[in-house]
This record gives sequence, C-alpha cells and structure tokens, in this order.
Amino acid sequence: MILLRMILRVLHRADGVAGAAFITFGIVVFAISGDLPFGRLSAPGAGMMPKLVTGLMMLFAALIVIGAGVGQEFAEIDWSDRGHAVLLVLITAAAIALYQRLGFLITMTMLVFTLLVAVERRNVLRAAIYSVGLTLFAYWLFGKALNSPLERGLLWF
Repeated sequence: MILLRMILRVLHRADGVAGAAFITFGIVVFAISGDLPFGRLSAPGAGMMPKLVTGLMMLFAALIVIGAGVGQEFAEIDWSDRGHAVLLVLITAAAIALYQRLGFLITMTMLVFTLLVAVERRNVLRAAIYSVGLTLFAYWLFGKALNSPLERGLLWF
C-alpha cells in the first residue's frame, strides 16, 4: 500500500511521468535490439552501443523518478507550446523516412533548413547558408575524418 502511494505521488509530477516514459522507451529499445550481438569490449558487436546507451538512459530516468517528489505537478504544465513540439516531431520523422532515399547530404540539409525556417522562424537566406555549412562540416567530420559510413542517396558521394 505504501509503495502504491509512492508510485502515485511520483506519477503526479512532471519529472516522474518523464522518467517513467524514458524507462518504458528503454525497455522497448532493449526488446528491439535483443537480436543484435553484444560482443566483448575488445570486439564490440552491433548491439553494444544501443544497449549501453539505453541502459544509461534508463539509469538516469530512474534517478529522475526517485527525485520526482519535488518537481512540478503534471497538471500544472503549460501545454501552449505543443504545436511547436508536434511540428518538430513531424519534420524529424519525415527526415528519418527520407534518409535512405535522399542520402545524408540532402536529408540533413533539408532537415536543418526546415527546422530553422518552419519551426524557429529564421531568415531564409541565413538558414540556407547555415544548413549547407553545418551539413558539409558534419559530412567531412563523420564521412571523411572519422570514416563513418553515411547514406549516399541521390548524390552518390
């Protein structure tokens, strides 16, 4: 009975709800990445990073839940910015869907540009320059300097 009261008290707070959501998300990621081999520290498998990051995320989420008794009440949250958040999620989902078809350079440039113009209401010319510059820097850093495989897409380089 005492445990149930503690759980209900935590879930009335914004921090408790957020922490519980991240723990649930972590369980889903663990379930999805269960088939990937974990490997060893000397020879990591494809499942090591997702499981390591997810485990740390769940640990920190549990710490947030433990300290949730002092946070803001969930019912007192100002939801006036929800349209902004939904737009952000939809644009990011579109970029994820187009990533393999269009490739890293086109998708990331379009993602950054769209977020800056549509969501943040920035100047179109400055957003275009920043988007191209940021994407080219990220391409050089990850694709060339760190030799990470990036999706080629339409441009084939």
